[in-house]
Amino acid sequence: MKSIVIAITGASAMQIAERSIQVLLENDQSVDLILSKGSYEVAKSERGINIPVEPNTQEKFWRKKLEVQSGKLTCYRWNDHSASIASGSHKTKGMVIVPCSMGTLGRIASGFSLDLIERCADVHLKENRRLIISPRESPLSLIHIENMKRLAIAGASIVPPIPAWYTNPRTIEDIIDFIVVRLFDSLGEDLNYIKRWNGPIK
Repeated sequence: MKSIVIAITGASAMQIAERSIQVLLENDQSVDLILSKGSYEVAKSERGINIPVEPNTQEKFWRKKLEVQSGKLTCYRWNDHSASIASGSHKTKGMVIVPCSMGTLGRIASGFSLDLIERCADVHLKENRRLIISPRESPLSLIHIENMKRLAIAGASIVPPIPAWYTNPRTIEDIIDFIVVRLFDSLGEDLNYIKRWNGPIK
């Protein structure tokens, strides 16, 4: 089974990434997961959680936290450049970076790979595979916009985590689920175990 690469950077909104991992595993998908070095500090400050760095321990951590045992989850260190996913020979369905910091976005746009996330993104672009980038920043500078333009021209899809109010969300979880659905629609994945908006209730 081809995997989906999920990358979490040091931007705010890790909850969207957590829900993405959970739903993919519930749908019996294969997930390759990379956390940037900065994301561990964000998890501690925003979520009050200490995520293990060691890959096998981290896998157990996520399965316990997300309460899911199905699917395949493989975790990687941010600096593991020898990982299989760092090579174009490793086939994937695509890669989703959520949330994506402007630092990560800028380095990918420049072809400058400091860590495994940026290297994997570079691989997806050069191999013409789906790369979904969900940038979490506001307001945007012209530099940010130009970097997004460069990536869009190179073949990436830019899918900001913007909620929709026409769905009449009642909880934060409703908002997160809407964003997750839109992310994976862009990847061509139709996920079960998550509520999809099907028009207004009449």
